[in-house]
Amino acid sequence: MLFHIFYKQYNVIQKLKLSMMNKELDFVQTMFDSIAPKYDFLNRFLSLRQDVYWRKEMVKAANLTQDGLFLDVACGTCDVSLEISKQYLKKYQKPCKIFSIDFSHTMLSFAKKKIHDKDQAQINLAAGNALFLPIKQNLFNAVLIAFGIRNIINRENALKEFKKCLKKNGRVVILELTTPPQGLLKTLYILYFKKILPVLGAFFSKNAGAYSYLPESVLKFPEPEQFARVMKNAGFTDIRWKTMTFGIVTLFTGIKN
Repeated sequence: MLFHIFYKQYNVIQKLKLSMMNKELDFVQTMFDSIAPKYDFLNRFLSLRQDVYWRKEMVKAANLTQDGLFLDVACGTCDVSLEISKQYLKKYQKPCKIFSIDFSHTMLSFAKKKIHDKDQAQINLAAGNALFLPIKQNLFNAVLIAFGIRNIINRENALKEFKKCLKKNGRVVILELTTPPQGLLKTLYILYFKKILPVLGAFFSKNAGAYSYLPESVLKFPEPEQFARVMKNAGFTDIRWKTMTFGIVTLFTGIKN
């Protein structure tokens, strides 16, 4: 099964080498490698465990179909993949096939341990870049990416790559940190994001740069209407979004026709 889904390793490595020429991408990869040991803890701590709720809503929005295949891009330590497995098992009383890709080998090593400890053999891990997915076309029922699209410079090309590997009427689901609308909440949010979060993140992860980069990347991420246009330009239709937790995250969905 894996042989039919993932291209030959040689081709994957060549594409990864091309993409790694981008210096910002190289920095992001190194950053995620360094924070991987504390990644799960900091996600829960800094979001007050809201990240668990956000992922549940994300997987619900994927509309998991029976006997479908699902792709988790920028999977990190596989929290989204595990939530897919949980919801699918509850809905259909059987396991499903999930393929989880990340370009951080350290993240993947923690993901491997986690899925082993939870006896989730149906989750298949692979190293890969969202701009050059080592995946055959027209294969998956849903592609999901949580907190990863903002780290990609050419988002439209990444979305086109997602679209290629989706079946007809397949669904892309994107969960991303966003900035609340104007007002007191936005002011307090930016204060927390720029002054408090970097200090807490640096203290626990021992990587000051990572949690200084985080607020900058979020504040630069486009407004929902703008990002929806990027999705449309990539070829998706029926694009929808909803904000959660006062607008600090946004959930996007689109369909491949």
